[in-house]
Amino acid sequence: MQFTDTHTHLYSEAFDEDQDLMIQRAIDAGVTRFFIPAIDSEYTQRMYDLETAYPDHMFLMMGLHPTHVKENYEEELAHVEAQFEKRSFYAVGEIGIDLYWDKSTLGIQIDAFKRQIQLAKKYKLPIVIHCREAFDEVFEVLESEKGDDLFGIFHCFTGTKEQALQAIGYNLKLGIGGVVTFKNGKIDQFLAEIPIEHIVLETDAPYLSPVPYRGKRNESSYVTLVAEKMATIYQKPLDEIARITSENANAVFMNIKAI
Repeated sequence: MQFTDTHTHLYSEAFDEDQDLMIQRAIDAGVTRFFIPAIDSEYTQRMYDLETAYPDHMFLMMGLHPTHVKENYEEELAHVEAQFEKRSFYAVGEIGIDLYWDKSTLGIQIDAFKRQIQLAKKYKLPIVIHCREAFDEVFEVLESEKGDDLFGIFHCFTGTKEQALQAIGYNLKLGIGGVVTFKNGKIDQFLAEIPIEHIVLETDAPYLSPVPYRGKRNESSYVTLVAEKMATIYQKPLDEIARITSENANAVFMNIKAI
């Protein structure tokens, strides 16, 4: 039984003291593929180092995280574009809009989001979307960019059933992580009504640990706990959840070797 963590920040400083042990725990638990989203230029080398250390397991994205869209975002976008000119990636991400931390940057967040969607279309790659307190704004951008060349993952989906269906309508899979295990998470109440072919698993480690580790550091091995909750919701065996969600990840991140 092998799992795919479609969104994990394994290069985070939160793992500096035990990165190798933490990654080995995940591999031992059957989590064999890790998709690594970018944040900004300060983390690029850490991502590359991770890939060098685990070339058969790490699959890198490149992009500018919306909370890091600041006054220097033009320079950061130039860095993103420069990386694509040097090498290949599996997605443009994570990108999107975050109005939880700073509403004053909405204008430049929208600009960065749109330009990175265009970059994904140029390279025929999926996008991985970050959305926090910004569903309307994200959907407005997606509506302006919709088409067969727009596809990817709505990372850390925490919306309503209606918003889930809207996201799926833009060729997006729903990234489901620890929130599905929370008593107040709410998404567990309707997920069974969403066909499982639209679902991928993720941790967003080191953030959003599933129960029983809520409030503590998250790690990729915990994607198995998310899968166990999904097995209950969909009334399917755990190995089938692992297989289907990994196949769904394959469908998004093209040119990935099957497991």
